[in-house]
Amino acid sequence: MSFPQPQHDHDRCITQALAAAEEECRRRGARLTDIRRRVLELVWRSHAPIGAYALLQALGKAAPPTVYRALDFLLAHGLIHRIEKLNAFVGCAHPGHDQAGQFLLCRQCGRAAELNDAGIEAAVRDAARRDGFEIATLTVEAEGLCPACRGESP
Repeated sequence: MSFPQPQHDHDRCITQALAAAEEECRRRGARLTDIRRRVLELVWRSHAPIGAYALLQALGKAAPPTVYRALDFLLAHGLIHRIEKLNAFVGCAHPGHDQAGQFLLCRQCGRAAELNDAGIEAAVRDAARRDGFEIATLTVEAEGLCPACRGESP
């Protein structure tokens, strides 16, 4: 998921993300229940990370444990990512592919873009290995300004 172009068809983006999630769940023998699907749809509603509290508000009468269980499911099945710095969630642009989380976070508009660069992961793992450190999970979060906030075309 890169930063969206000005002519970005976000409805199509959401539809494709939900279809990919359905396929990934089918492949894993998991079930994308109505609440899980709705939470995933809300996560994909914009390209900005969304927190659990905002999801609870958007869902209205859903109980907090229900939303947290849905988030846990979506994380476990690689359908969303958690942005640690923000304690918020974004949709996974490549469900079903093993990858380290690599994100560009715009500090002005709040949008996020997911990278999938094996070189970044390899560089961090190699540096850790040289120091005798074994990485269990790897997330890279870089803050800055997206092309739109800098007034440039991507």
